[in-house]
Amino acid sequence: MDYTLIATCAFGIESILSKELKNLGYEDLAVENGKVEFRGDELDIAIANVHLRTAERVLIKLAEFKAVTFEELFQGTKAIEFGDIIPISGKMHVVGKSVRSTLHSVPDCQSIVKKAVVESMKRKYDREQFAETGPVYKIEIGLLKDMATITLDTSGVGLHRRGYRENSGVAPLKETLAAALVLIAGYDGSRPLVDPFCGSGTILIEAAMIAKNIPPNMDRSFVCETWTGFPKDVFEQVREGAKNQIKKGKLNIKGFDNDTYVLSTARMNAKKAGVFESIYFIHEDVMNLKYDEENVMIITNPPYGERLGEAEEIKRLIGKMGRDKTDHEDYDMYIISAMEGFENAFGRKSDKNRKLYNGRILTYFYQYFAEKKKEG
Repeated sequence: MDYTLIATCAFGIESILSKELKNLGYEDLAVENGKVEFRGDELDIAIANVHLRTAERVLIKLAEFKAVTFEELFQGTKAIEFGDIIPISGKMHVVGKSVRSTLHSVPDCQSIVKKAVVESMKRKYDREQFAETGPVYKIEIGLLKDMATITLDTSGVGLHRRGYRENSGVAPLKETLAAALVLIAGYDGSRPLVDPFCGSGTILIEAAMIAKNIPPNMDRSFVCETWTGFPKDVFEQVREGAKNQIKKGKLNIKGFDNDTYVLSTARMNAKKAGVFESIYFIHEDVMNLKYDEENVMIITNPPYGERLGEAEEIKRLIGKMGRDKTDHEDYDMYIISAMEGFENAFGRKSDKNRKLYNGRILTYFYQYFAEKKKEG
């Protein structure tokens, strides 16, 4: 069956997600804040879930309509043929969100939608009650400026949960955002890559997976695989095809951190992700770090200095990175930070910066290019 599908993402990386979908062969994309719409069937649902690096979830769009009253919300939802989607034993789990809409009470909207779903199910199954003991069908009511969008989640657990990171350091990046940073930087494995504040290794692990063309979600399961009527072989086909596309070869990737515990965590994470042989994790303080290679790319997420007494120390670390850039103009540096006055601490304005959200934290991705790139 052909669907309108929605791949959701963090604000600020919609264009990166759109490019991912185009590279997978999808056209006629509709890009909006926090999401990209495209058309596809069950095979495409599997491809998107397994291959997309920057998407948070893959949803099926069931309906979109204006709703300024609970009655409009109820009738619009009830009109959807849920009995053709959800089996008689299916668990109808309703979640919601509302932004700048008349119907601003999310719990009330969820309750109305659940009642409407049950009424729709009654048309199909001719019964008053449902046990809901079977597979989960998570339905979301999203309200934006009085427009209601009803979707069905195919992913289950968020796509940032790759499965390799059970432990992490302080304030880690989501895997999806880390992948976005690597894709923005354009890392392809052809040059040395360094993260001087590597923490639990997320940026470097995502970079190695990108360079080796390892799909981010090849080894995890998705809720739609449990659904009655969903073809059982499509994910098997996609996973098998993905394994055959993985690239071999060595990578020059190094991660530094001054915390031995977090480095041991990074090594465990890299092993689980299948890229342990591609990354060297080294115990070293940034202030003592000396670079001896040419044409290095640096992608990093230094501490933001939000705790009391940390700000001056962070400024000192950022200043060291600025001096490193001056000493190595053939380096590209990509740094995500929420620190106020970052460019002053670094010692120069960035060649480019991009507003991104690390969870709820507003950050900027500062990009300092090599001299040859600026001249070109």
